[in-house]
Amino acid sequence: MKILIIENEVYLAQSIATKLGELGHMCEMCTSTKDAIRSNNYDVVLLSTNINGQDFNPVIETFKKSIVILMVSYISNDTVSKPLSAGAKDYILKPFMIEELVRKIDHYQDYERLKKRNAAYEKYLAHTFENTKHNQDLQDIELPLFISSNFQKYADAFAFEYAQQENLPLHFVTLSDSKALSEIENLPQNSLIYIIDFQMLKKSDKTLFFELIEGKKAIVVSTDRIEGISYPVIEIKSDNNVFDKGEILPIEDYVKFIVLNYQDKYPDTELSKKLGISRKSLWEKRKKYDIIKKK
Repeated sequence: MKILIIENEVYLAQSIATKLGELGHMCEMCTSTKDAIRSNNYDVVLLSTNINGQDFNPVIETFKKSIVILMVSYISNDTVSKPLSAGAKDYILKPFMIEELVRKIDHYQDYERLKKRNAAYEKYLAHTFENTKHNQDLQDIELPLFISSNFQKYADAFAFEYAQQENLPLHFVTLSDSKALSEIENLPQNSLIYIIDFQMLKKSDKTLFFELIEGKKAIVVSTDRIEGISYPVIEIKSDNNVFDKGEILPIEDYVKFIVLNYQDKYPDTELSKKLGISRKSLWEKRKKYDIIKKK
């Protein structure tokens, strides 16, 4: 990382730069805020608030896209509270161990990375669900809730929109995973659990499953009709039983889609008949697309 150290105690600045340099970081130093704002191309800015007569706001504004950490000798409104309110990320009290400084730098770097990744995911999901309408009222939803949908994407849109509306962290679980029940058991109560592939759950596991989701915020999805349960059930249908409205796939992609999504629902004889191909051709398609049929 490229780090700027703003510190009027030259020996202290050199000591910090040397130790950070030994860890692979590239450091530059300056002794005044005026010199500091000549460039803003830094990942991290270490700003000493002990520099008398200096206005720190221009520095914090200049480096608002960087991780600004205050280096302070004492805590006050001027040295900590006001700079933090202006946009600095954190502070560290002098004297400090370099390991503690590095821990703070790593923490905020991870946070910024995750924030950017999350923003990208949210943008992608908004684009993915742009033309997906579930036509369900999200108000007064009672959880746990079961959804029967002939197209997974519509149920996905419902779950992600509900999580965003309620500002809840979303945990994704597929019941095709052998460890799914254990995962559900260990999830915190205050999170939203989005569970898919209910149609693949063994009958012998259903009693335990219902016990695990009791009292939890859970949305459970099945591509089959759901009957005979005591929880609320809604049905979400797409305009097309297979594809989203306006989406047209090449024949090869269509066959791959059908095999992936329906091979556990129909025996090979019936599935190949529906596709208009032989069982041998169906086997060849699986081999071509590297599709493994669960036994």
